[in-house]
Amino acid sequence: MEVFPLDANDRAAIRHKLIEQRLALPDRLALAADLQEVLRVWLLRRKETTIGAYWPIKGEFDPLPALYRWAEDHPERRIGLPVVDKEHRTLRFHVWYPGCPMEEDAFHIPKPKGTEEFQPQLMLVPCLGFGPCGLRLGYGGGFMDKTLAEMQPRPASVGIGYAHGFLPLLKPSALDVPLDAMLTEEGVVWDREG
Repeated sequence: MEVFPLDANDRAAIRHKLIEQRLALPDRLALAADLQEVLRVWLLRRKETTIGAYWPIKGEFDPLPALYRWAEDHPERRIGLPVVDKEHRTLRFHVWYPGCPMEEDAFHIPKPKGTEEFQPQLMLVPCLGFGPCGLRLGYGGGFMDKTLAEMQPRPASVGIGYAHGFLPLLKPSALDVPLDAMLTEEGVVWDREG
């Protein structure tokens, strides 16, 4: 994997490069299987019963199989996918389940159709890149950070991504909300509670 210097002023170029690298990972399916296992084991010790997740795009890790197993045989557990609130540029979470009717939302990303809205106690946050101390690099829209900053009570947040996205020199931007934990196919990178 190519290493490139991080210029904090050129996040667009970094995002582009990380997407290219992620899509070109030669063993992405094996890495995804490893990350499924890391996520399943990490969830075992969690007490939350509601989780907000995401629909994977651009080669992102798909957390939904692990979450389905987490919720299986536990009717009190709910999984949600985001629905964009265009007016406030935040996300709301609606119940998702396998076979759930879906429709297109903003940015051509599927969202649950006609299911109940709820506030998650834990949010899985996709990471294009990540740095020290809970820093995350997303796609630049700010939806996840703004949602986390405004939710009361604030849910616990765990970043999910592949280890190739580690950016040791990543500096926070003014709107970044630090994550509570970070998981990759290599395991738990950090966990403020662990």
